[in-house]
Amino acid sequence: MATKPNIILVHGAWGDASHWRHVIPLLHGAGYKVVAVQNPLTSLADDIERTGRLVAAQTGPTLLVGHSYGGAVITGAGNAPNVVGLVYIAAFAPDEGDSLGSLFARREPPAGAAAIRPDQDGFLWLDQATFHQNFGADLDATDALVMAVAQKPIAARCFEDKCGAPAWKSKPSWYQVSADDRMIPPETQAWMAERIGARRTITLQSSHASLASHPREIFELIEEAAKGSNT
Repeated sequence: MATKPNIILVHGAWGDASHWRHVIPLLHGAGYKVVAVQNPLTSLADDIERTGRLVAAQTGPTLLVGHSYGGAVITGAGNAPNVVGLVYIAAFAPDEGDSLGSLFARREPPAGAAAIRPDQDGFLWLDQATFHQNFGADLDATDALVMAVAQKPIAARCFEDKCGAPAWKSKPSWYQVSADDRMIPPETQAWMAERIGARRTITLQSSHASLASHPREIFELIEEAAKGSNT
């Protein structure tokens, strides 16, 4: 029997590793070694470095799973030799030279863009009052409230930083599209999934916070990737 790969979960903007709290027990129960990185969200290079350190600390094959902005992070960190696959959860999958801003510019701004609030220090927040409807409309009220209050801001420069050589050009990938996403247009997600040649793309009737609202389906996609990365 093939050895199960390690799984590293990479959070996106306006959150931290706790966004994976419903997925982690499912992976753990299935016998995977799981770690969830806490990225600073200060620059794309900083976040790739932080994730890369965690990748380097793993023994054996490792699968990277990124939500939202975390997709850009795994696209860079996934070039490490022990990374065997990439899973994108309603995530950015940039090519070399892309910035997140340039990917957004492909279409009209998503509805949730109006909820972004810059502060005096160059960081971006999501308006607490509309966090539920924009980030996770299919979350229960408690989950949405905790995410809104405990959100972690992201440096504005993260949307300007350009991606280097993308790991998806040499590593197999999987993608989940959120059909009701108000943060990254679903059409852009589907286009990125096609561009990276994802081995499988699934579409969920989900908000941007699919990792929290549809943990079972996300777990099943990650497990499929964990098994497929060995072939």
